[in-house]
Amino acid sequence: MTDDHTLSVQGVTLGYGDRTVVTDLDLAVPPGSITAIVGANACGKSTLLRSMARLLAPREGRVLLDGKDLHRLPTREVARVLGLLPQSPVAPEGIAVADLVSRGRHPHQRVLARWSGKDDEAVASALEVTGTTELADRSVDELSGGQRQRVWIAMALAQETDVLLLDEPTTFLDVAHQVDVLDLLTELNRERGTTVVMVLHDLNLAARYADHLVAVREGRLHAAGPPAEVLTATVVEEVFGMRSHVVPDPVSGAPMVLPIGRHHARGLVEAEA
Repeated sequence: MTDDHTLSVQGVTLGYGDRTVVTDLDLAVPPGSITAIVGANACGKSTLLRSMARLLAPREGRVLLDGKDLHRLPTREVARVLGLLPQSPVAPEGIAVADLVSRGRHPHQRVLARWSGKDDEAVASALEVTGTTELADRSVDELSGGQRQRVWIAMALAQETDVLLLDEPTTFLDVAHQVDVLDLLTELNRERGTTVVMVLHDLNLAARYADHLVAVREGRLHAAGPPAEVLTATVVEEVFGMRSHVVPDPVSGAPMVLPIGRHHARGLVEAEA
């Protein structure tokens, strides 16, 4: 198990240029748990995660790692604790898979220190658990979108941080690989105690895999807590503007959202009449 590092957001306001995206938001990430951030497009989910990853400084408020201002801590110190998989990472042209994954070890390297057996083990393990070992010698440029996404996840895993932030980790993946990736993150959490925070679009996968659900609406925290408390028909309509039925997931027992489209909504109205 890892140490329970704490990560929290206090009164944070975020934006780009003249545009404010997140306003006066407070959030405490439960240590050693899986947190999923959900919300409509352009509501501020990724912007919030970027600030938690120290990529975007708050206009107001603070992001705290173990009680200290994240944006004032030394970069290498932060990188040993907190890993990030951004939404659209870009690999250096022509780089091989193994070389890219190896870059996850940089925070653990000291000046003039040699590459160690521990570094080799971390890279090999990351490749194995993401099913990318056979791709090690191939150029990242040659890979499919799904393969490339798994390689980026391998790099984040090779960093061996206690807190892992992921922005849409299932992007470009088919359903089977989406489940594989989320199962992998669950295993990391359960076996290593890794705190996972991820932005997800799929509400049902978020509810199934997260211990803690955060719903963001128009740049503000709308609801937070266990999925069964957060994911209600009322919250779904308020956050996504979509009518739905919420029923128990027959596999996990977590709440499962069944959208009601306009055609079916008319049918319900007619039936109720």
